[in-house]
Amino acid sequence: MANPIIGMFRIKELRERILFTLGMLLVFRIGAVFPIPGINVTVLSHYFSDQLNTGNPIVDYLDFFAGGAFSNFSVFMLGIMPYISMSIIMQLLLIVFPTLKKISQEDGGKKRIQKWQRYGTVVVCLIQSYAVTQYAQVISRSVENLLFIGMLPFTLIAMLTVTTGTMFLMWMGEQITKRGVGNGISLLIYAGIVARLPQAVYQLFTMMRNGTLNPVFVIIVLVMFVAVVTLVVYEQQGQRKIPVNYAKRVVGRKMYGAQNTYIPFKINPSGVIPVIFASSILMFPLQIAQTVGGNVAWLAAAGRMLSPQGVLYNVLYILLIIFFAYFYTQVTLNPIEIAKQIRENGGSIPGIRSERIEEYLTKILNRIVLPGSLYLALIAVIPNIITAIFKFPTSISYLMGGTSLLIMVGVGLDTMSQIEALLKMHHHEGLVKRGKLRGRNL
Repeated sequence: MANPIIGMFRIKELRERILFTLGMLLVFRIGAVFPIPGINVTVLSHYFSDQLNTGNPIVDYLDFFAGGAFSNFSVFMLGIMPYISMSIIMQLLLIVFPTLKKISQEDGGKKRIQKWQRYGTVVVCLIQSYAVTQYAQVISRSVENLLFIGMLPFTLIAMLTVTTGTMFLMWMGEQITKRGVGNGISLLIYAGIVARLPQAVYQLFTMMRNGTLNPVFVIIVLVMFVAVVTLVVYEQQGQRKIPVNYAKRVVGRKMYGAQNTYIPFKINPSGVIPVIFASSILMFPLQIAQTVGGNVAWLAAAGRMLSPQGVLYNVLYILLIIFFAYFYTQVTLNPIEIAKQIRENGGSIPGIRSERIEEYLTKILNRIVLPGSLYLALIAVIPNIITAIFKFPTSISYLMGGTSLLIMVGVGLDTMSQIEALLKMHHHEGLVKRGKLRGRNL
C-alpha cells in the first residue's frame, strides 16, 4: 500500500470512478475521428495535409479546442465550446436580469436555469453547425469529390449530427463529474489537448530533421515550456490567507470555544476559467467568419482581422481574460456574502472593524486579481509570441504554451486533488508525501 498508484486501484469506489472516467474519455477520442455522413475522408485528409504544410492559424486554433476533431469533420467537431459559450451568456443574464437571479435562488431554480442553458446550447450548436456546412461548401469548390451527397441534404444531416455530438459531449461531461473523477467538461478539453501532443512532438522532430526549424530555437522553446509549467504550478497553488477569529458562542445546548482560522484567497481565484471563457467568446465569431466568410466579403475581412496571429485578436483576448477574471471572482467570492457569514457566526478580522470587512475583502481581492489576470493573459499569448519570434507552426505553438499549459496544469491539479481526497477518506496516504494539493472549482 506504500505505492499510491496501486492504492488507487485497490479502493473499489476510486477504481470504479477512474475506470468510468477513462472509458468516457476513450469514447470521446473515438468519436473525434468519426466523420459526419457525406464526407469523403480521403479527400479531406489530403486537403488538410496541404493546409498543414502551408499553415492555417484559424483552423489550428479551432482544432486546438476540439481536440483535432475539427479537421476530421467528425461528429464532435464543435467540441464542448458551444456549451461553455452558453454558460457564459447565462451567467451574464443572471447578473443583468434580477428576475432570473430570483428564479435561480428558488427551490428547483438551478435545474430550471440548467434546462434553459441546454436549450440555448442547442441554438448555438445549430448556428455553428450551419457555418460548418458553409465551410464544407467552400472546400468542395476547391477540392473535387469532397462530398458524397448534395449540399441541401448534407446541410441538414451535418447540422443534426454535429449538434447531437455536442449535446452528447455535454452529457458525458456531466456524467464524469457525477460518477467519475474531476470536472467532466474540463477533462474533455484536457483530453483533446493531451491527445494531440504526440503528433505535435513528431511534427517538431520532422521539421528539425528537414531543417525547417533551428534546433537552438527548439531548445529555447522547450526550456520556456518547462519554466512556464513550473510558474503555472506555483501560481495555481499560491494563496493569501486572511485571518479570522471567532468568539465563544452557544448553539443550542452546546458551547463552542474560540477558534482562529483563515480565509484562503488564491492568487488566481478563478483558475483557468477566464482563459477558457475568453477563448470561447472569440471562437464563436471567428468560426462564423472563417466558415461563412468565403461567401460574404465583410465576414471574410472580419475573419482576417480576428486572426489569432493579429494584433486586434490578442488585444481583445487580453482584455477579455482580465474581465472574466474579475467577473468570475465576484461571482464565486462575493465579499458581501463572505462578510455577512463572518458576522453571523461571531467572527472578526484582526484590526478591521466589523462594518468595514466588505471594504477590506474587496480591496484584497482587487489587489490579487489584477496581477493574477495579467499573469494569465501573458501566458495565454505565449503561443503567438513563439510563432512570431521563432517561426514555429501554430499547430505546435498552441500545444506547447499558453492556454494548453494553463488547462493541463490546472485540470491536472484539480483531478489529483480529488483523487487525494478520496484516498485520505479511505485512510490512505495521498499522491504526494510533502505538501498538499489544493483543488479548484472549474
